[in-house]
Amino acid sequence: RGPMPPIDALTKHFVQTYPHHFLQFTFQRDDIQLVEILPTEQTTVETRHLDTLIQVRIDGQPALVHYEFQTADSTPPMPQRMASYIGRLIGQYGLPVYAHVIYLRPDAGKNDPGSYLQEHPVYPIRIHYAVLRLADLSGESVRDGRLFGLLPVATLMQPPPKMNRDQWLTECMAMTRELPLDSPAKANMALGLAFYSSLTYDKQHLSILLSKERLMALIEESEFVRDFLDLLREEFGDELKRQAEDEIREQIEGEIRGQIIEQGIEQGIEQGIEQGIRRSIQVALELRFGASAAQAFAARLASIDDVQRLDHLHRVAVQASKLEEVSRLLDD
Repeated sequence: RGPMPPIDALTKHFVQTYPHHFLQFTFQRDDIQLVEILPTEQTTVETRHLDTLIQVRIDGQPALVHYEFQTADSTPPMPQRMASYIGRLIGQYGLPVYAHVIYLRPDAGKNDPGSYLQEHPVYPIRIHYAVLRLADLSGESVRDGRLFGLLPVATLMQPPPKMNRDQWLTECMAMTRELPLDSPAKANMALGLAFYSSLTYDKQHLSILLSKERLMALIEESEFVRDFLDLLREEFGDELKRQAEDEIREQIEGEIRGQIIEQGIEQGIEQGIEQGIRRSIQVALELRFGASAAQAFAARLASIDDVQRLDHLHRVAVQASKLEEVSRLLDD
C-alpha cells in the first residue's frame, strides 16, 4: 500500500512507545507482561497491514493483542475486516487473539456489533472483538492512572465529572507540559494532542488555546516535524517560511497557526515518523551496546527512508544479542 496516513503513523507511534499504558487501559489491569511488538504485515494474495500487534503473557499464557484505530466507519464493514485479520493471526501464530477496534471520532463505530457472525445450524462462525468508542469513555482513568501514553487521545474522551470539554482540553495541555519526559518526547505528545483534538474541537477555539500554551514551540522540537519549516517553504513559499520563523519565537498569529495545524502537519508527519524511529533505534543501540556503537550506525540509518524497514530495524535493535545482527541488517 502507499505511504502510511499521518494519523495511522502517529497512533502507531504512541501505542508502540507506551504499550503498557494501552494494555492497562484496554484490559483494566496492570499485570500483563509485554513480550514484544510484532510485525504488522499480513502477506496473502495482497499485502495488508494491521495497525499494531503486540505479543504478551496474560495469566502466564502467551497471547496476541491487536489494535485497529478508526476515524470513520469502515468499508468493507469492520466485522468482516476483523474476522479476516483474526483468522490470519490464528493461522500464523496459533495463539489466542485479543482484538480491539478503537474509534476516534464520536460519530464513528456506533453500529459496530463487535463480532462477525455466520448463523447456520451446521456451519456457525462467531468471531468477537472489543469495540472502544473514545467518545463513550471517561478520560478520568487516563488522568488518574497516569497513563500518559493515551494523553494525546484523552481529549476525545468524556471529561471528568464537573468539567466541560474546553476545561478538559486545557487540563490535558497542562498535563502534557508537566510530563516527566525529555523535550522531543514531550513535543511528540503536544503534537499528538493538537492533531487528535482537531478531529472534534472547534479549530478557532483550539488555535487560541494552543497559542496560550506555546504549543508550536514544542512542535518545533518534535521528532515528527523536525523538517516542518522546510516543508512549509516547499508547500507555501519562502515568505510564509520567514513569517513562521518569526511567529514561532513570538507565538504564531491565529490565521497562520491554523494553516500550519491543518495543512503543515499532514506534510511534516511522515518524515517526522522516520526521524522518530531513527532516534529510537539509536537510543536502543546506545543502551544495549554503548554510545560509540550508536554513533557508528548514525550515517547508515540516516540513509534509510522506508518506515517499514526502520520499524523492523528498531525491533532488531531492541532484541539483538549481538551488535553484528544489527550491522548485517543495515548492510542488507
